[in-house]
Amino acid sequence: MAKVFVYGTLKRGFPFFPLGLAHAKYLGDVQTVDPYPMCIAADFYGPMMLDEPGKGMKVVGELFEVDAAELEKLDELEDVGKPGSFRTRLTVEPIGGGVPVEAIGFMKTEEWLHPLHSGHLSDYQDRRFIPPWERS
Repeated sequence: MAKVFVYGTLKRGFPFFPLGLAHAKYLGDVQTVDPYPMCIAADFYGPMMLDEPGKGMKVVGELFEVDAAELEKLDELEDVGKPGSFRTRLTVEPIGGGVPVEAIGFMKTEEWLHPLHSGHLSDYQDRRFIPPWERS
């Protein structure tokens, strides 16, 4: 089992949640211990987080425990393996304080940030995301 930090379209109530995390164990609302740059970008208005700890803002998200099959599905949804899309390890902590834990986080590189639709965000709530099945 692996702990996964999600901050965008994989969160509960967003389009990818039912496809990747509907059966995963929800562990709670968390935030990154370090600031990260997270913004909305690309023609499909996707939330993108860069692996640049120390820049940006602490990012709020949700922590889940997933099995190997669920992690494989998340990799597919997050385009892991395609240029500029990967997963890394980061440290998150419960909102309001608590014991920090290490988790998998999904990251992009700057090549994904065109066009850019926002500055740095701490909490993704944007509803403009266009899922792959609705893109022309």
